[in-house]
Amino acid sequence: MLQLADAILRGNSLPDQLRELVIVRVGHVYEAPYELHHHENIGRLVGMSQAALAAAASGSTEGQGLSKEEAAVLRCTDRLLARHTLSEAERAEVLEFLSVGQLSDLVITVGFYQLVGNFLNTFGVTTEGETDPY
Repeated sequence: MLQLADAILRGNSLPDQLRELVIVRVGHVYEAPYELHHHENIGRLVGMSQAALAAAASGSTEGQGLSKEEAAVLRCTDRLLARHTLSEAERAEVLEFLSVGQLSDLVITVGFYQLVGNFLNTFGVTTEGETDPY
């Protein structure tokens, strides 16, 4: 699993801030404090704004100070989590600024971090000093 995680992170063609936005949103939906602890920190290191972190927590894209791209990626993440697919219009929206490969990586990232959230929550994986927001 760690090899797969490494491949998904290192081989991911999404811009770092968008990748972390996806991961943090999945972490919030799955109530996975381990992922939130680590990926909120990684997000800050790669330049994620406080507005993007707040939007990932709430799922709201309205009035959050997000870029058009961040809002679209957040909406697609939630749609994948809820419906397990994107409509043609939703794909077209993100393909205005993502390549097909980057959209593929977005879908793979959502799916992989769903798996990670399920695994960590099932086995109660935590870190020292981690804050459980739930």
